[in-house]
Amino acid sequence: MPIITIRTTRGREKTAVKSMRAKIDNEDYAIEAILYPEDLRGYLFVEGTERDIKDLTQNIRHVKGVIDEEVDIEDLEKYLSEEATEEIQVEPGDKVEVIGGPFKGEVAKVKRIDEANGEATIKMLEAAVPIPVTIGVEMLRKRSEE
Repeated sequence: MPIITIRTTRGREKTAVKSMRAKIDNEDYAIEAILYPEDLRGYLFVEGTERDIKDLTQNIRHVKGVIDEEVDIEDLEKYLSEEATEEIQVEPGDKVEVIGGPFKGEVAKVKRIDEANGEATIKMLEAAVPIPVTIGVEMLRKRSEE
């Protein structure tokens, strides 16, 4: 089956995939796989029949269009490698330092982890008004207990 590239709104790839999955569950499409590499924003790769891919993407929010060229699997292998990615292991109650974004350098305590979205809700320890902030776990570094 051919692999076709789908253009999406940058940063909304996951939303488009969820909508497509719901549509696949409710109707009968010949779709084998959907790939959205995190480091290639604004594009999805869908394996299936060309007609079903075009039908599937109709009326899906954040889908901007279908690129009518087939993609070779060799071109996607760099996104499919099973390279060990370093998982950041933070848990509720851990003391962390924010290493990126607007709160860089701040010390905080983890209140909740959303593993599905890769986010943590933290509370700044040195803030005048401690409000919960949701931030990507890749922006956190676990601090040693002092």
